[in-house]
Parts: sequence; C-alpha cells; structure tokens
Amino acid sequence: MKHLIIFSSLLSILFLACNSSKTVITQPAEVTQQAKPPLLVKVEPKHSFDVDRLQRLDQFLEREISENKIPGSVLLIHQNGEEVYSKSFGPKQMGSQLGMPKDEIFYIQSMTKPIMSIAFMLLFEEGYFQLNDPISKYLPEFEQMSVATSVNGDFNPVEAKTAITIKHALTHTGGMSHGLSGTDLDNTVFQKLYMSGPITIEDRVKILASLPLVGEPGEQWFYSASPDILARLIEVFTGQSPDQFLKERIFDPLGMTDTGYNITDGNEGRKAVLYDRQEDGTLKMHNNQTPANGHTVFGGTHGLFSTAKDYMKFCDMLINKGQVKGKQLIGRKTLEFMTMNHLGDIPFSPGNGFGLGFGIVTDLTKTEKLASKGTYYWSGAFNTFFYIDPEEEVAAVLMMQFYPYDDFYSDKLRHFVTQAISN
Repeated sequence: MKHLIIFSSLLSILFLACNSSKTVITQPAEVTQQAKPPLLVKVEPKHSFDVDRLQRLDQFLEREISENKIPGSVLLIHQNGEEVYSKSFGPKQMGSQLGMPKDEIFYIQSMTKPIMSIAFMLLFEEGYFQLNDPISKYLPEFEQMSVATSVNGDFNPVEAKTAITIKHALTHTGGMSHGLSGTDLDNTVFQKLYMSGPITIEDRVKILASLPLVGEPGEQWFYSASPDILARLIEVFTGQSPDQFLKERIFDPLGMTDTGYNITDGNEGRKAVLYDRQEDGTLKMHNNQTPANGHTVFGGTHGLFSTAKDYMKFCDMLINKGQVKGKQLIGRKTLEFMTMNHLGDIPFSPGNGFGLGFGIVTDLTKTEKLASKGTYYWSGAFNTFFYIDPEEEVAAVLMMQFYPYDDFYSDKLRHFVTQAISN
C-alpha cells in the first residue's frame, strides 16, 4: 500500500462515539388497580465491538498528537450503518484551545477516486460504455500513445502496442502516471498536469494524453491520474460537468451536504489546517494552505472536500450493498464486481489486489496485518483514510491533514478497529 501516495491536502480525523448498553423502561400491557413495577429490559448494543478495546485507538491517537506527530483528527466507526464510535482528537489548530470539531472539512485528495469510480459505474449500468472500450473511442486524443523506454533523460518513447481501455483507467493499469515517483518522467508529468494551469478537466485530460506512458497498457499497476479520464467521460456521455453529476447522482441522494470541489460560502472557517512533517518527525503549519474556493478542474483523481460524517454516508451506502433510504443507488452485483481483484497476475502489494477504484485485501497471510479477506479501502495524500470490511459490515473513516502521506496510520486504523471486534 505504499502505492497510496497522492497529491494534495487535508487535516483532521473523526472518531466515532460508542454505543453503550441502555436500560429501557416499559409499561405493563394492562394497568390494574394495584400498580405493577415497570419491567426493566436490558437492550444489548447492536454492534460487535468491545468498546474498552476500541479505546486503545484513542490512546494511540492521543499519544501521537501529544508528541506532535499528527494534528487534530476525527474518527468514525459504523457497523451495519449504525454508529459505534464518533470522536475528535486534539485541537482545531496547533496552539489553539479550541478542540477539533467533528464537522471539520478536509481536503480528501485521492479519496475522491472511489467516489468518482462509483459515479462512473452508474453510467456503465445504464449502458453508456463497455469496460473493454478503448478510451480513444470517446476521446480521440488517446489514439496515438507512446511508451517511454527510459524514465530519465530523453525518455526515448516508442509507439504503444495496446490501446488504453476504460478498465485500464479504472484499475491504474493503462501505463499512465501520477507524477509522484521523482523520476525525470514523473517530474515532467507532475509539472504539466498540475502546475501548468489547466482550467478545466478537459484541459487536464488532454495534457495527460500528450505524455509518454511509463509502460505498455495492461502490463503493470502504476498509480496514476487516470480517474481524471472518468470525470471527463462523464462530461462526454451526459453533457453534465463532473461536479453537477456528483451532486445530483451521489451527494444529494446520500445527504453529503459538505462535500464538493469548493467549500460553500460561510463555511470557509471549517476547513482543516494543513501541516507539514519535518525531518525530526514533528509538524508545523504548511506554507501553502489549500484554497477553499476557486477550483474549476472537477477531476476524479483528487479535488473533493468532505467531512468524516459525509464520507461515512458514502461508506454506509457501500456496506448496505449499494442501497440508501430503500433505493438502490448502485446495483449490488455491480458493487460486488467493483470490489473484486481485477489485476490477475499483475503484482500489487503483498496480499492485496486492486478492483475498479479500490484496493482489495486478497490474502491475509501475505499482508501480515489484521483485516478480513475482501476488505476494500483507499486513502488521501493529506492522510485521510477509510476502509470497508464487508464480512463484519464495518466501515471506518479517519481524517487528519498533514503531508507527506504515511501508510502507517492507515494500517493502525485497521489494526485497532479489527482487534476490538468481539463477537
């Protein structure tokens, strides 16, 4: 999961409040002249967690904050769509007496990717395309692609033998890059994609099509900006901009009122502060804070703001097999298909594979970490995390905002939540 390094910002983590046992008082069915004592019925928690064991995660996060290794955070844990834990940790801003609000808005970076993948697959269900369609069928700029034979120097590109398909874009196997590895080629990709000033997602995708590939399509998994192609195809297929499509088809049905590419007027003060990790492992405020507004590139690679509560609404829909409020947002079988490993023999991190927009746990013994087989997940570059455990029907979201990305906290989230499952 070292592949999870991404591009932008977000700081906070949401923690979820525990469901404790409650005593419910009920009246007898009949009232006689002689009053009968009320019946005391003990209602057991609906979840499967030992809340005392979950507090190990509290202790871990509080220790990391006290040592200035992470900033304030928000954590949520749900099971079967019911809240198990909801907590925030640390201050809203370092040095402030104000605690981290649970409704803090984070720049979720690559946690945009799973949302865009689900949105895009709604159009698959409606018959707009096939997964094996070449992207060039809809975006002609991808007809003539080249593959770099060297990632440094002049790149020495040669013509690609295989067309990039829509499935390649969903699985990061098209040979495209994210511009993050530090090679000459990736530095070029990064500068052109993100620093050259594209105004729209169409602009950015045309830049992506002009760049050499790092490998032949279909022959490797390489973390990439290919979900931007999904956002652009939404425009081509529907005539709607990606932000309009996401609002209409995902955010409004799920009630994700604080999620979007720009923070709504009046809520700018809720944006999480971005921090930078120093060489000694401690944090200081980042020199460049993510702007709350003015974003016009509505991409699938990154770009969304959200809260832990909003993102958990998305996770609850996934846990509920695609349903929300009795309506099927995405088909159950489509979701099952998306959360299978689609890499075949293409290597990924040990014990993991990749589906259509999600990392997938495929072999627990090879991961050497606590989880359930079939768990799917992703993270954001500024250290925002989520995962879904379909076997236990558990979803967890942890939000903070610092850079660079550290897989350590993704692993710790899953570890501490999984070890607390008691029955």
